[in-house]
Amino acid sequence: MKDKNTNERIAVLTSHFTHSTSMASEKEAALSAIPPDSDSPTIFDKIINKEIPSTVVYEDDKVLAFRDINPQAPVHILIIPKVRDGLTGISKAEERHFDILGRLLYTAKLVAKQEGLDEGYRVVINDGPQGCQSVYHIHVHVIGGRQLNWPPG
Repeated sequence: MKDKNTNERIAVLTSHFTHSTSMASEKEAALSAIPPDSDSPTIFDKIINKEIPSTVVYEDDKVLAFRDINPQAPVHILIIPKVRDGLTGISKAEERHFDILGRLLYTAKLVAKQEGLDEGYRVVINDGPQGCQSVYHIHVHVIGGRQLNWPPG
């Protein structure tokens, strides 16, 4: 059953990443995403394991950063921990996640510098369905390369 659920999530996410970039499709993907149990692989686990290709811009022993395939700005990078350790979203963070959370944010700074975002950028962590989270493996978005608006939406 887990394989079927995983395949269904991948199909929803693939559809999400390859079709419309509208906010409606973002919400649809988030609302249709099913938070996995701790053993279910996500699309990000498949990217970490090189089962799904990605354009990696930074990698170390703890994190992987790659280009979003549905960018919302000229620069849109996702940064993920290589080991989920129960950290499916920021609301699931525990004190034991302190180091990896700091690593994710520090990596955001490194990637922004590497990408030439000297004029500024945005760091985003979506959490839960109303936060438009569509992959339940914590991830940081680094978005920039154009003037961003406020409020974000």
